[in-house]
Amino acid sequence: MVAAMAEVPAPDRVFALKARPLLGPEIAFGNDLPQWLRRIYAARAATPDALDLQLGWIPPATGLRGIEAALELLVAALQRQSRLLIVGDFDADGATSTALAVLGLRALGFAQVDFLVPNRFEYGYGLTPEIVALAQTRNPDLIITVDNGISSIAGVAAAQDAGIRVLVTDHHLPGRVLPAADAIVNPNQPECRFPHKALAGVGVMFYLLAALRGRLKAEDWFARQGIAEPAMADWLDLVALGTVADVVPLDRLNRTLVHQGLRRIRAGRCRPGVLALLEVAGRDHRHTVAADLGFAAGPRLNAAGRLDDISLGIRCLLADDIALARSLAAQLDELNRDRRAIEAQMQREATEHVARLQLDEDLPWGLCLYDPGWHQGVVGLLAGRVRERVHRPVIAFADGNNGELKGSARSIPGLHIRDALDAVAARHPDLIGRFGGHAAAAGLALAAENFAAFATAFDAVVREWLVPADLALEIFHDGEVPAAELTIENAHHLRAAGPWGQHFPEPCFHGEFRVRDARVVGATHLKLTLSPLADDRLLDAIAFNAVVAGEKPQLPECIRIVYRLDVNRFRGAESLQLLVEHIL
Repeated sequence: MVAAMAEVPAPDRVFALKARPLLGPEIAFGNDLPQWLRRIYAARAATPDALDLQLGWIPPATGLRGIEAALELLVAALQRQSRLLIVGDFDADGATSTALAVLGLRALGFAQVDFLVPNRFEYGYGLTPEIVALAQTRNPDLIITVDNGISSIAGVAAAQDAGIRVLVTDHHLPGRVLPAADAIVNPNQPECRFPHKALAGVGVMFYLLAALRGRLKAEDWFARQGIAEPAMADWLDLVALGTVADVVPLDRLNRTLVHQGLRRIRAGRCRPGVLALLEVAGRDHRHTVAADLGFAAGPRLNAAGRLDDISLGIRCLLADDIALARSLAAQLDELNRDRRAIEAQMQREATEHVARLQLDEDLPWGLCLYDPGWHQGVVGLLAGRVRERVHRPVIAFADGNNGELKGSARSIPGLHIRDALDAVAARHPDLIGRFGGHAAAAGLALAAENFAAFATAFDAVVREWLVPADLALEIFHDGEVPAAELTIENAHHLRAAGPWGQHFPEPCFHGEFRVRDARVVGATHLKLTLSPLADDRLLDAIAFNAVVAGEKPQLPECIRIVYRLDVNRFRGAESLQLLVEHIL
């Protein structure tokens, strides 16, 4: 497990340290489960059934609206050996969805499967008419969107005008009007009865491929063609990576898919590209946990889409040869280094801008930031970092093409960011060009001259929908750990009790410790040696990205921290390590 960033609250920020409330009873899970772990599960409303992460329980695809139309479309295309073109998105979910679609459809018998994920800065998001025009050079019979398409009304129309059929697979929230595609598979579309709405784009594609395999098996397709029936579980490493990297809620279905994917990664039964991404990030695949996918492999895939072309990441995932996968992963790692340098500069500029706003006036409740020098591929990360500092919805903008600004939004609990943008659009129809997204994150585009008016309108909606208490950061914890329980055995217990992630948060604890040593490593990380107040044991701890480069930390003799338990592995030895999330 790794920490994304240690949060040191700004002096002017209001925060509250709160015990995570129990959402269910402390159920008897079995004699082998410690009482403290039962409480942790109860705080996440987990039941014994919810902890059954075997594949046998997962619901069938029959509840997905549009699945039958999609299967008819694909079976007909298979019989004709139509040319298929996968049009993906430019993030880790899009990359894994695209790779899964290509690998799965080829394994099911399609001979002509290609993919296209154009540069985001030239063609924009989703199946736009411009992307359709580019797709026509590939002469496809059927376009299949993955992790996008639910808002692509004009693009779908352009494809059909060109005689190309369209199958949309997506998981994003739809607008008021759906595209007139030949089939749409999206658990969040109206009237879809599938009970698990939190699937990532790669999860939707996994379900579609599994349903298609079932249909073909029932029709004796594999035997008649003399090809092996593919095992869907072989691609769960891609599903796990895309699901964790897209930060979708880890409900029971997503936890099952991630758990099973992690099992295969640990056993080495995964794509060479996944192994190479973990390797270049310094992770041992044999001990992979969900956080390694979210903070190590995922960002390296995302870096390609943010700065260059996500096709590099897709090729890494498609590579059958480990040497090729390592070469591509090394390029992705270099892009990620570049991304971090760009992001660091943008963070410094944004922090200065926020400080000026705080000096001159009240900080807007809905904060919009723009700088002509910012990179549009990194504004989403910037919005997230600023949100962590000021704890309010943030939209960061960068220059796009033709006088347009591209914005990326990140929200806080209590405000559905896509719905907030929808409210702005309803009140001011001429402000926003296009938008889409989730409850916590969204993207949008608007004319540069509309920035000031949009910032005012967005702040007004946020002020209507939130109350002052919503702007106070709540830091939830799972209690204090007695000094005697700070053991590597308990750290192992917690690693095995996952996967942890969005809406099923990894347990964190709080406590007061004596500071025995503190030094900066890697320019921005704070390496600590701590002792519990109850004894003199020396414990290793690290707070990632807790220091501004060039500054020397000044810590008191004792500090209170919020932390997680982790296992540190170095030169074949294991030791307990505290991963510091907040220094209070």
